[in-house]
Order: sequence, then C-alpha cells, then structure tokens
Amino acid sequence: MSTRQFFVGGNWKLNPTSVGKAKELVEVLNKAELDPNTEVVISPPSLYLIPVRDAVTNKQITISAQNAYYKESGAFTGEISSSQIKEAGIPYVILGHSERRTIFHETNEVVALKTRAALDAGLKVILCIGETLVQREGGETAKVCEEQLSAVVKQTKPEDWSNIVIAYEPVWAIGTGKVATTAQAQETHVDVRAYLSTAVSTTIASEARVIYGGSVNAANAKDLAAQQDIDGFLVGGASLKPEFVDIINARK
Repeated sequence: MSTRQFFVGGNWKLNPTSVGKAKELVEVLNKAELDPNTEVVISPPSLYLIPVRDAVTNKQITISAQNAYYKESGAFTGEISSSQIKEAGIPYVILGHSERRTIFHETNEVVALKTRAALDAGLKVILCIGETLVQREGGETAKVCEEQLSAVVKQTKPEDWSNIVIAYEPVWAIGTGKVATTAQAQETHVDVRAYLSTAVSTTIASEARVIYGGSVNAANAKDLAAQQDIDGFLVGGASLKPEFVDIINARK
C-alpha cells in the first residue's frame, strides 16, 4: 500500500434543504469512529459553509467549498472568490466537477484559472476530471483526462501539486448507480500518473493523491480502496447517508 494518505470527500452538492439538516449530517460524523489514517473533507453548499464549519467538533474533519471564481472581487454577481473562502477558514475547494463543466459550461481553461486563483489564495484544491460515456466507449478516456489536466499543468508549478487532490469521476457513473469496475478505475488512475510523470515529474506522479468518484457506496468502497493507485473517494449521494462512515473506513 502506498504512503499517500487516504482521502474521503463528501460532496453534498445542492443538499440538504436546511441548515438544521446540515448540522444533523455533521453530528453523525462527530459521533462516528473514523479511521484516524483517513483525511475527511465535507463540502456543503456555500450558504452552509460557516455553520457547518462551526458545527464540526471532530478535528479530523475539514470543510470544502464546492466552487470558486477566478477573480478575487469585483462585479461578478452570484460568485464567491477563493480569498473569501480562505478568509472564512475553509481550507479546500472543489473545482472542475462535471456538473460545473456540463451544466454551467466551464471549460478546461476556466477550471485551470480557478485552480490557479485558489492556490494563490492558499486553498487546497480537489480537481475533478473525467470522461462521458460516449468518450469512454470511443476509447478516449485517457485523452480526455490528459486534456483536462494539461490546462491545469500550464497554470501551475510542480510544487503546487502537493495542494491538489485529483478526483477522477467518470461522468457516466455520477449519480447513475453505474460504477466503473475496479479495473477500469485503477487503469485510469495509472494513466493519470503516467501523464503527470511526463507533464510534471515522476515524483509528483507517485506522490499526488488520485481519488475516485462515481456512485461510490459502502458496498463497493472496500474493493476500490484496495487498488494500488486509488487513494480515496469523492462521494456524492452516499455522503448524505449513514453509510458515508463505512466509506471513510474502507481501509480499516
């Protein structure tokens, strides 16, 4: 097993519908016995970032925003900046999620600019990449992931990658109940490292955490976690359920 620390993130997306319910989710984690070797990050909607931050009593759990703009301030109605997130005491931000790329038409270049801004503000980044079903069936998975990473490589320095967690999320497996097989996920993670070894360095390729997302649940987490190049998960729907604890403990 690698020396990379196992990482489990919970992306709550646009859930729950009240701050009270958000605090209930936090309380489950506060009371749970979590694998001390796993880094745990939860990502509530932006309106709940501060109340959730304040509700966390388990020091093992940190908070992430779900998005940030690449400008620090200005006339950008509806946006939130990395510097504002950092000032609020939130250490992480998710960038490039497929829902941002598809629904909100964020390009690889925009995601890269956001990544640069987040790193400059002192945030750590959960950088999402992944292919659609058409791209998977066309044999383009590695090419798509490399293009998404390449835009970020152009905006970063090698030392930045210690503050980036790469989340490979096949778009066809997000919220669909379909899951990449352990072999498919492992193969893509190997491809990601191979790309990083040539585009950045072999050291970064071996040290970077590459996590998997896409209908992860308590039933499949242990098999996925046992793969050599899978360093954890970015969990969607299951992060709103008690089984999230089992996923966090997938390597116990």
